[in-house]
Amino acid sequence: MTNIIEELSAYGVVPVVVIDRVEDAKPLAEALVKGGLKCAEVTFRTAAAADAIKIMTENFPEMLVGAGTVLSTKQVDDAIAAGAKFIVSPGFDPEVVDYCIEKGYPVLPGVATPSEAAWGIKRGLKVLKFFPAEQAGGLAMIKAMAAPYTEVKFMPTGGINTNNMSDYLSYDRIACCGGSWMVKGDLIKAGDFDKIEEMTREAVKKVKEIRG
Repeated sequence: MTNIIEELSAYGVVPVVVIDRVEDAKPLAEALVKGGLKCAEVTFRTAAAADAIKIMTENFPEMLVGAGTVLSTKQVDDAIAAGAKFIVSPGFDPEVVDYCIEKGYPVLPGVATPSEAAWGIKRGLKVLKFFPAEQAGGLAMIKAMAAPYTEVKFMPTGGINTNNMSDYLSYDRIACCGGSWMVKGDLIKAGDFDKIEEMTREAVKKVKEIRG
């Protein structure tokens, strides 16, 4: 868990990917790797998710690929079987979180309130997803929640882009940001992987400028 969190933190940005067609998985992964982001959160919003994760991890073993929008223990099992290295959920589902912990699997559950953050801390989690970030109060809300809960960091996701990521990443209690601006669905569907590579490279450059 610690090593994976440290690796995600080192990247600073985790691309949140929605893949409708399995055949897009390999070129998308290649674009991310070439752009400098060897990580991705593939959401379980589509039927292609598990196969996409398998293709990405098999063809690019250096990538840290996780499963997002995981809503059930079955999806946890499907994600792990496909090769996912970590699990992300949009909200705090105790059954899903406890199941991952019991299996010794890294999980970043979504929280938006101090009470939800407390549930994660009580379970020993060191990083929690803050979602939906912008809609739930943004950086100001994270700072308010982080004040009493000094032992946890956050991965804000939802509304993060090149215009506001510097605000988030400049705060030392942010592990990394989840974002989809460099892997937008229309770019994937259009097969514009060169553009995705370009935007990924720009994101990596910005992270380095912010964090040094």
